[in-house]
Amino acid sequence: MVSLIDRLKRFMNFIECHEEPIHIPGSIQSFGYLIGIDAESRTITFLSRNISDIFKIESLDKLFGRELTDFPESFQSIIDSEIYTSLDKFTRRKNETYFDKVFIEKKEFHFSVFRSGNHIFLEFEEVLVNPDKRISNKYDNFYVIDNQQDLWNHLLETLSKVVNYDRIMVYKFMMDGSGKVIAERKNEEMESFMGLHYPESDIPKQARELYLKKRKRIFSNVYAETVPVLSKTEEPIDLTFSASRGMSPVHGQYLKNFGVSSSFSVSIIIDDQLWGLVTCQNIKPKHIDLEDRVQAGIFTALAANAYSSFRSKGELSYRLELNEKLLQMKTEFLKHHNLLDSLIECKSEIRSLPDADGLAIVSDESIITDGNTPTPNTIARIAQWALEYTEAPIYTSRNFLKDHGEELELSENAAGVIIYFVERDKNEMLIWFRKEFDEHIDWAGNPTKKIEVFSQNGEDKQMISPRTSFRIFTENIKGHSKRWNSRNVSAVQAVRDLILETSHKNYNAIKRLNDELKKVNEELDSFSYTISHDLGTPLTVMKLNAQMLLGNLTDNSEKSKTKINTIIDEIDSMAEMMQDVLQLSRAKYSEIQLESLTTHLTIQKISENAKMTYGSANSEVIIGECPDVMADKTLLHQVFLNIINNAVKYSSHHDLPKVEIEGTEEEHTVVYRISDNGIGIPEGEKHKMFKIFNRMDNAKKFKGNGVGLSIVHRIMKRIGGNVDYESNKEGTSFILTFKKPYI
Repeated sequence: MVSLIDRLKRFMNFIECHEEPIHIPGSIQSFGYLIGIDAESRTITFLSRNISDIFKIESLDKLFGRELTDFPESFQSIIDSEIYTSLDKFTRRKNETYFDKVFIEKKEFHFSVFRSGNHIFLEFEEVLVNPDKRISNKYDNFYVIDNQQDLWNHLLETLSKVVNYDRIMVYKFMMDGSGKVIAERKNEEMESFMGLHYPESDIPKQARELYLKKRKRIFSNVYAETVPVLSKTEEPIDLTFSASRGMSPVHGQYLKNFGVSSSFSVSIIIDDQLWGLVTCQNIKPKHIDLEDRVQAGIFTALAANAYSSFRSKGELSYRLELNEKLLQMKTEFLKHHNLLDSLIECKSEIRSLPDADGLAIVSDESIITDGNTPTPNTIARIAQWALEYTEAPIYTSRNFLKDHGEELELSENAAGVIIYFVERDKNEMLIWFRKEFDEHIDWAGNPTKKIEVFSQNGEDKQMISPRTSFRIFTENIKGHSKRWNSRNVSAVQAVRDLILETSHKNYNAIKRLNDELKKVNEELDSFSYTISHDLGTPLTVMKLNAQMLLGNLTDNSEKSKTKINTIIDEIDSMAEMMQDVLQLSRAKYSEIQLESLTTHLTIQKISENAKMTYGSANSEVIIGECPDVMADKTLLHQVFLNIINNAVKYSSHHDLPKVEIEGTEEEHTVVYRISDNGIGIPEGEKHKMFKIFNRMDNAKKFKGNGVGLSIVHRIMKRIGGNVDYESNKEGTSFILTFKKPYI
């Protein structure tokens, strides 16, 4: 029987931090106990040396190659547990952890099971009881916070009641793998790291990959001795998904240099990417109970999803605003028969779209500028360089001055550029400029890597040494502009599309553009479908975890139950909202089949259900003539469902709520009028009736999310009809115009 740590030392040979095999440390932390069994034979293949501390075992060596059932005197409580008796069910999917509680020698332990590779991991840790723990009652507010900083601060405030560490931070990853502390909550005596940057080597690539797989990570005591994992084979054990996985020696030293003894982190996952971490540090050793760690993970997931929703809404607003500006520019473009004249007419607008300081329009020998730009001679040199050394239709750089300042004799107003080639053969291009930005980055310590030499198997090896000081180190960066972000690039692409659309190109070029524009618009419109679909699973997981917390609640107070039930209600509310958004997406992309349809039974059933749904049994719904219409059966139901539901809902507060539904036939159309005596639509807000997520000010006391009318508007356009309305203080009438069935 040989320790895996000893075997690991035989093949570890790394120079950079990112080469350290941190997923196979060969040991676990002392709070955990681990048994590994073969997934097929159920025989024990590895175990942590400390399992004899909780199980009555005479000889660890005798366990290898045997099943737990061979030792009932030691493992009876495990053998009798629901998880162990149903291992096939609980380990059907790899890398998913299942939890239970068991009593071992009269002590209660968390019992976790997961499958990784060909092994099933049985992991134990003692249950901790903390009667003084008080959870914030504001965790249900994540989705009403409309400020990013407030959102992360609220998360830290909530988590501080769960983990109560000396310092809790939100750490955001940058594009290059480095990070920055964007929110912090700490004890008064702790040094603040708010706003400080950390180099990529602090959390190298393989560590970031592990944080994406194992989203909660605790080091209870960096000074405690680790417990070796014992095995009869030479194969290193992958402990990626083990909650008690041993710490990397480099990371352990890093935390010691920080002056802390314990750390806990939760991954912030957005769009299936590791966006950041919630990092908790404590001066003294401290362990957090498994249920508290799970709860911290739920709160962090709630905040991440709220941020994702907040960001998506902001992106949608930006796209709508951009499209509005492009429509105005298109009108100006179409006034001219010459592209150059169109560009000159709109040069200020084109410059401002990507938030540039200056713009140059280059066409043959002509150079027209707007804003703060280099001299015409310098612009000519930049244009010639771009023709010779770039291939992409759009070239972007924020360090153009630093990289090419001397060779092109650039000034500070050309620190950053975006170059779009309208037509290379004619030397036609647009160049956006940004001036030099005096950038200062405050690092937590000098980010320069320090190499130390250590001896291994008689050879000197080099290894990155963690920083010993985290005193602020300011780096001054020259030759750069402010970063061009994704919105800036999208704005340039939108200008490109507008130019191609309105310029007189050959048929194939126009066709390619239309296909590309269609794809872009479909991607923008389908954001709602993606959000509804991709967030469905994490919402379900959060609800199940919340229900698990409710079921395992040791504190039987009504207050605790109310808090957890509030989480479940909020999850259900968001799921309902996303279902509406999903319907909006389907209203545009689903297959349709127009046919002659009767409407009376559909209208009658929807009306009856609406009265029950909105608790308005005394609502009078008068259904008149219901002529047949040409429509798609599924989409027609969706139209009447949204309009009639709104009519019943918004009139339900009236003393005598009343809804009238009447259809009339005209020469080529059928017109339905659905009228109510509800709250009406304020004159100043009628312009946003059919916009997604927009609700009238007088409708705020009614439940809803501003999606229904957008669905109706989209469906009616698809089936060749129209939706309109009339409204005053006495109520509202929606007018639905359908195609008349063929006789």
